[in-house]
Amino acid sequence: MADGPANEAPHRLLHEVEFGERVVVQPFTNLYGCAVGDDTRVGPFVEIQRGARIGARCKIQSHTFICDGVELEDEVFVGHGVLFINDKLPRATTEEGALQTESDWQLLPTRVARRASLGSGAVILGGVSIGEGAVVGAGAVVTTDVRPGAVVAGVPARAIPRR
Repeated sequence: MADGPANEAPHRLLHEVEFGERVVVQPFTNLYGCAVGDDTRVGPFVEIQRGARIGARCKIQSHTFICDGVELEDEVFVGHGVLFINDKLPRATTEEGALQTESDWQLLPTRVARRASLGSGAVILGGVSIGEGAVVGAGAVVTTDVRPGAVVAGVPARAIPRR
C-alpha cells in the first residue's frame, strides 16, 4: 500500500484512505475512510465516502459521488457526474423530530462488478448489483440489478439489445 496518491494536486481532502500503488487523485476531491486500488484514477470534484471500496485500474470521472456501502470491483469505468445512493427512504429526522443518526436508517450496499461501465449522469440506487461487463447508459436510473454483460438505459434503466 502507498502512503498517498502518486501525483501532487492542490485542494484535496485525503483522510484515512487506503491507497494502492500508482493511484492518481486530481484536485478538488474529498476522499475519506475509503480504499482505492492500484493504478486507479480519480478525477476532479469527486467525493468518495467512508466505507466505499474502489478496485484496481478503475477510472472515476469528474463530479462523481460514491457513498458508504459502494464497492467497485477492478477495471470499472465511472463517467462524469455519476451518483450513488445508499438509502431508499432518506429522512432528516426521526418520527420524534430528532436528527437521524446512523442507527436510524438502513445502509443498502451496492456492488459494481469487474469491467462494468457507468455512463455520465447515471444514478445508481442502493442495494443493486451491476454485473460483470455491464454497460449503464448515460443518464440512466438503475433501480434493480443489472445482469452481467447487459446494456441498460433509460428511467428506470431497462435492458436494450446490443447491436
